[in-house]
Amino acid sequence: MKILPILALIAAALGMAPIASAQTTPSEMTLGVTEARKANVALLQQYSWTSRTEVIDQGQVKDIRIDAVNYGPDGQLQRSVLNDPSTPLPFAVPRRHIAERERQILQEYLTGLRDLLEQYTLPTAGKVQDFLNRATASGRDSYGLFAMTARNLVQPGDTLSVWVDPRTRQAQRIRVSSTFEGEPVTLTATFTTLPGGLNHVAYAEVIVPAKQISVQIQNFNYDRNN
Repeated sequence: MKILPILALIAAALGMAPIASAQTTPSEMTLGVTEARKANVALLQQYSWTSRTEVIDQGQVKDIRIDAVNYGPDGQLQRSVLNDPSTPLPFAVPRRHIAERERQILQEYLTGLRDLLEQYTLPTAGKVQDFLNRATASGRDSYGLFAMTARNLVQPGDTLSVWVDPRTRQAQRIRVSSTFEGEPVTLTATFTTLPGGLNHVAYAEVIVPAKQISVQIQNFNYDRNN
């Protein structure tokens, strides 16, 4: 499903958001976040990994896709499907019994949802600055994480929160609360940092409660290319 690339973008965009000291100016903070993000993206391009995407609609698993993922020479993500698409889905109806029109409607909906979520990846220095200008910081939570939350970032009433480990300055989880087609949408993701320093999304989930749709993604088996 085309929702997959947006989560990779979010990992790259927020994977290494540092905490600024009291003496750091807004411009210095923006530059630090932008440069750290670029460094993490460059490091990610040295890895290949496995990604599992599961789409659940109305309580039924409508699609499961397992991909081998890596970056090509052109710097673009490449995916090779590992599972047999003709195999019936577990705990759900076989793929051949899913009406093509139903699949098309779901695909179009997820594509629109992806376009909304893409706006929360802070793709430019200006977007990073806007987030930092709007963000409020909280003290450590029960896990010792430091949180930054910005409201009304893309549309009225939305929130983008990032939890960071103050010792490593690595993002540990993020949460987006927004609306799509008038209905609440949430995106949550948890991060893992590899021994080599790469900070990546280990698990992510997009939920649309009103439509009973969720997309779950797991990224694992990260291997550094020789």
